[in-house]
Amino acid sequence: MRCEVSIADQHLVLIEQGRQVAEYSVSTALNGAGEQMGSGCTPRGEHRLRIRIGAGCARGTVFVGRRPTGEIYTPELAARHPERDWILTRILWLTGCEPGRNRGGSVDTLRRYIYIHGTPSSEPMGVPRSHGCIRMHDAPLLELFARLPDNCPILIR
Repeated sequence: MRCEVSIADQHLVLIEQGRQVAEYSVSTALNGAGEQMGSGCTPRGEHRLRIRIGAGCARGTVFVGRRPTGEIYTPELAARHPERDWILTRILWLTGCEPGRNRGGSVDTLRRYIYIHGTPSSEPMGVPRSHGCIRMHDAPLLELFARLPDNCPILIR
């Protein structure tokens, strides 16, 4: 199994035994593609799923610093915290596989905290809006989280 994310098309496809078995709409970085630390861009190239966070947490669980806050996302909570960049439900933390491109130094995807993660259903999919991560709505993210094996290859192009 492997995953491919298209920044141009704003979608993620799951490929098993050479054929596409699922496609999901996503939202990548508002700042476009790029690998530099602090750029707010989505990194390109070969990656792997390094760490899975949130198994067993309730749908809508709010994460800060990769830890559940004890909150469940609601529009009322969002209204009280308009400054938050919501990371919800599950986190799939990526690591780069290409030294000098997305691994090591100022281009290290893992140290940039680049995830595939949940976002509120009010956030549009299919348009770039994130700060570098790959956002998904909860239902498709839960499906993807259950299907992706540890260390799954993920190509971002």
